[in-house]
Amino acid sequence: MDSFEINKIVAAVLMVALLVIGIGKLSNVIFHVEKPETPGYAVEVVQATTVSSSTKTAVEEKIDIAALMAMGDIALGEKVFKKCAACHSIVKGGKNNIGPALYNVVGRKTGAITDYKYSKALASFDKEWTFEELNGYLIKPAKWIKGTKMAFAGLRKEKDRASVIKYLNQNSDNPVPLP
Repeated sequence: MDSFEINKIVAAVLMVALLVIGIGKLSNVIFHVEKPETPGYAVEVVQATTVSSSTKTAVEEKIDIAALMAMGDIALGEKVFKKCAACHSIVKGGKNNIGPALYNVVGRKTGAITDYKYSKALASFDKEWTFEELNGYLIKPAKWIKGTKMAFAGLRKEKDRASVIKYLNQNSDNPVPLP
């Protein structure tokens, strides 16, 4: 192939590119559409009302924890806990991983392990891990304790939560009696 043919091919490619760009610019000039200053229709956004903390606690208290715990199964809890095992240890004397060790967690004060760095929100929560607290926390941790660094999405199924709580309670020196 001689240089004259290469020049023709390059010129053809450049002409096509210029033609495409030129047609785009020309169509913008011919079919120019001005945007209206006000939209044709207004979309009204309704702000969600916030639930007061007293109403929230009243809703939380309606959960029958005894009935919830009756749904739980320790074998299922062990199976569901595998989601948690990536970050938490459950064995006696287990070390802290990404999350704190959970042996003896039921009945323990929140943020009580001294050699683990809790988030400020969890360290200042100042409650005990009761069946009710664990249930609420496992639904959606970030919603239950605002500012927690636990990035787990939560367990939506009641049976899964009850099973995990039973499994956590079983992995303790002195399991708390079930309600």
